[in-house]
Amino acid sequence: MSKPGKPIVAIMYDFDKTLSTRDMQEYGFIPNLGLSAEQFWSEVKELRESENMDPILAYLYHMLKKAADKGVPVTYEKFVSLGEGIEYYPGVEDWFERINEYGKQNGVEVEHYVISSGIKEIIEGSSIRKYFKEVYACEFFYDESKKAVWPKMAVNYTNKTQFLFRINKGVLSVWDDKRLNAYVPEEERRVPFRNMIYIGDGLTDVPCMRLVKSNNGQSIAVFKEREKQTATQLIAENRVDFITEANYREGSELDNIVKTIIEKMSVAEKLARLHDKHKKSISE
Repeated sequence: MSKPGKPIVAIMYDFDKTLSTRDMQEYGFIPNLGLSAEQFWSEVKELRESENMDPILAYLYHMLKKAADKGVPVTYEKFVSLGEGIEYYPGVEDWFERINEYGKQNGVEVEHYVISSGIKEIIEGSSIRKYFKEVYACEFFYDESKKAVWPKMAVNYTNKTQFLFRINKGVLSVWDDKRLNAYVPEEERRVPFRNMIYIGDGLTDVPCMRLVKSNNGQSIAVFKEREKQTATQLIAENRVDFITEANYREGSELDNIVKTIIEKMSVAEKLARLHDKHKKSISE
């Protein structure tokens, strides 16, 4: 069945060290506790190993515990305000509008999504939040005074993949498991995997990268300048399609890769729709 409207190309991003230069907790939250990033993450590692604890739940718990110990309030507003201090890789802040326009020039609508183990509330306060159709990230539940009391959402390395299926089927609400797990024929899904691009920076993105790549989408591993060991490993192991420096400026290698992929997806979608049209005419 040929779908009406413009084809959609979905670009999914990890956030920390993919769009931002560091883990988002390191721009304000951890320094406010009087700790170095190295000390905080070392304590998280010790906690998860000693308690055999999920790494994401361990860091969320440790954030609340250390803040309580230091008398630092953890509120929704505080988290959102921390988003203002995020530093991005070159070109990130004007990347989305440029890519959207390039999609239009090629007859497709580009949508952007975040799938991150970072804090959703911090991303909500970032300058680039407005460009994302949806943000899937760790989130806290707040009491009546808007104080964080419990993890509401924990996004770890493997459950990141569920969000790819949510985007694929157009079931974006995280509470809606019934529609997510319902059978939908491939040709009726809102965003085919072949029209997906996943951009991440490391081993924590491997399940998503591999899922997209194995379903005929495209996966890209980005790295900091002169730090490409992990990305090299990923392409050597055939887990990603491309590796490139995390430079989002116009004319960069990443810019050229994504634009070429969009061109390819546009042509493939035209052929798929033409095929459906011919198939339908024969059956009538």
